Amino acid sequence: MEPRISFVTLGVRDLARATAFYRDVLGLVPKDTPGDVSFFEMGKTWLSLYSRELLAEDAGVASEGSGFPGVTLAHNVRSPEEVDALLAHVAAHGGRLVRAGRKAEWGGYTGYFADPDGFLWEVAWNPHFPHV
Repeated sequence: MEPRISFVTLGVRDLARATAFYRDVLGLVPKDTPGDVSFFEMGKTWLSLYSRELLAEDAGVASEGSGFPGVTLAHNVRSPEEVDALLAHVAAHGGRLVRAGRKAEWGGYTGYFADPDGFLWEVAWNPHFPHV
């Protein structure tokens, strides 16, 4: 297998609401697609939003479950101030602040928010891992 991730697909309960959050709050630009899926280009990887039930059906697993799924998504920014600004923006526009920005033991600065479906996003400034 070649080392790459092509798509990250989130199974969402309300596609229109999730698409609006990622488009309007996070500022991602959707690709024109049919009404049953939303795609957002993120560099060489695509983020897709799809019905939770249909995604589970496609994978052959149950769509219900709760608790921490063992996965988070991460977005690195250029400064600790950008961490706080993005967390505040998301919290003011339909996201849920999970953990406010704080110094990390590894020398950076990090915080977490959840999107309307509860998917966890880490927002981090990491001086040891340039992102841009």
